[in-house]
Amino acid sequence: MLNLSRIRILTIGKQRPGWWQEAATMYSKRLPGLEIFELKDSTVEKEGIAIINCLKNNEKLILSSEEGAQYNSREFAQKLNSLTVDRIAIAIGGADGHSKSLKEKANLIISLSALTFPHELARLILLEQIYRSSTILQGGPYHRD
Repeated sequence: MLNLSRIRILTIGKQRPGWWQEAATMYSKRLPGLEIFELKDSTVEKEGIAIINCLKNNEKLILSSEEGAQYNSREFAQKLNSLTVDRIAIAIGGADGHSKSLKEKANLIISLSALTFPHELARLILLEQIYRSSTILQGGPYHRD
């Protein structure tokens, strides 16, 4: 079963109030133990340094980036489940994405889509997919093939 207390989401920028925040809060409540940590937006290089400095000991870094590996929901659930043996931090970049040096330090780069999303929407999609992964692994009815 997916160990949510071993997952942190690191996101550049704050969640704006409104429907973004309401939806993210709804999924966060369904994911007890999952932590979201907001970092200040800046230059790509400074954001990369902030992400690295935010990592805990032995925490694996996963970046969300449009050029990363794409998974369907079942594959993503299995990938997350296999990775949460360790602690993982999934980082969502700012408007300009992630720096080359941060990408080189990442343990894995995933893509939520080939499309580009504002960071609030990327956060919401990631939260929904983590919730979906949790229900897939538990055999719940939320995900339908």
